[in-house]
Amino acid sequence: MKDYREILAGYREEMIETLTEMIGFRSVVSEPAGELPFGEAVEEVFEYTIEKCKEMGFDVFRAGHYGGHAEAGEGEECMGILVHLDVVPEGDGWSSDPFAAEIRNGRLYGRGSNDDKGPAVAVMYALKALKESGAKFNRRVRLIFGLDEEAGEWEGIEKYFEIAGVPDFGFTPDADFPLVQAEMGILVFEIVKKFRKNRDGVGLRLKSIKGGQAYNMVADKCTAVITDKDYSRIKSKLEEFSERTGYEISGRARGRSFEIKTAGVPAHGARPQKGLNAVSVMMMFLQELSFENDDVNDFVKFYNEKIGFTLHGQKIGADFEDEISGRLIWNTGLVNADEESGSFTINVRYPVTGTKEAVYEGIMPHLDEYGFGVIKCEHKEGIYIPSDSPLLQTLMEVYRKQTGDYETAPIVTGGGTYARAMKNAVAYGIKFPGEEATEHQKDEYIDIDNMMKGAAIFAEAVYRLCCND
Repeated sequence: MKDYREILAGYREEMIETLTEMIGFRSVVSEPAGELPFGEAVEEVFEYTIEKCKEMGFDVFRAGHYGGHAEAGEGEECMGILVHLDVVPEGDGWSSDPFAAEIRNGRLYGRGSNDDKGPAVAVMYALKALKESGAKFNRRVRLIFGLDEEAGEWEGIEKYFEIAGVPDFGFTPDADFPLVQAEMGILVFEIVKKFRKNRDGVGLRLKSIKGGQAYNMVADKCTAVITDKDYSRIKSKLEEFSERTGYEISGRARGRSFEIKTAGVPAHGARPQKGLNAVSVMMMFLQELSFENDDVNDFVKFYNEKIGFTLHGQKIGADFEDEISGRLIWNTGLVNADEESGSFTINVRYPVTGTKEAVYEGIMPHLDEYGFGVIKCEHKEGIYIPSDSPLLQTLMEVYRKQTGDYETAPIVTGGGTYARAMKNAVAYGIKFPGEEATEHQKDEYIDIDNMMKGAAIFAEAVYRLCCND
């Protein structure tokens, strides 16, 4: 048997080329296009990846337009390695084109480079190297390509499993090394309020508020449009607010209306402490104004009194915690309002021993106080893999052997990965301890050396779990 690590190292430039081509597809889930449930761009990167795997010598399978896999090995049992080819919207402020991969200082920049196209490429070539080494598989290995992981509903992976079946065990390279032992429960819901009609006066009125790009991102921008008979007072307040708080805010007249913009710092919704929420900045400023419509004033006041810049739901009755996963994580991903109603889209990551019912029970008295309703959108239960799990122990042994890191323990995350889409699966890599987290942010990148190191770990993990000695 040849050394698969040497074979893998020889594919470095080809891996960079493949990842560059995959990043070139702006595979953000969009409206269905005919038979394509996730839009044309997602289908294009899926087709490219499946054809690439076919060229690499894998048996490939398409579950319609909902996903597919590349398979190696043989045997009764099947290991699944789950990746996704869709990405979150790019956002603003990039130093280079987010869909034209660029290498700077050993890093490959581009949307999806880290989450999750780079890890997908690492696994593709890890399996290719194993096949070429002459390794004898005693289990089947499926590299499964999901297409709507970032969209939240996971319709694609569910349809794929219905058609292709569910693997017996596996991992997803969509988080951190050494591995993720627990993932917090995930809730997505809208907090909504109807506005009574404006009075006939000529006072300050809200036309619209729109902010955020996705529920699982910290909103990096927010825009409000208002009307009033005189904007000089508002301009003065904007200047004073900016000077006092240091937040980025601006305003300009647009016809008979006045447009206000706030800017924040994007981050993953599981790590809101890494960002600055532009919605929170906007609502903080709007409370300094007095709208003609009392319902609009209550909409603004509610946000500032019950949410604001808090990250754990501590003002709204949702600050739960446990020993395994710590405190609940709260992120306001989106705001949408017009003259008739307003809503906030909330993304909560709750402790693994908690329940969705506890979250809703905690927040409802606060919503009732201000006349808000709730629309329940999505829910994914948390997962926890015991420390004595053979899968966990093997993956940890491989990581420690390859890195020499015997100190870093398995971690708990607020992130949601495909590990929770099947039983007996964990998130495993690709970010190493101490590495910067850039997924869902501007200038997302993957360190090329670390991608190669991750690929070697994946190859040995598959060898240990699915090949004869």
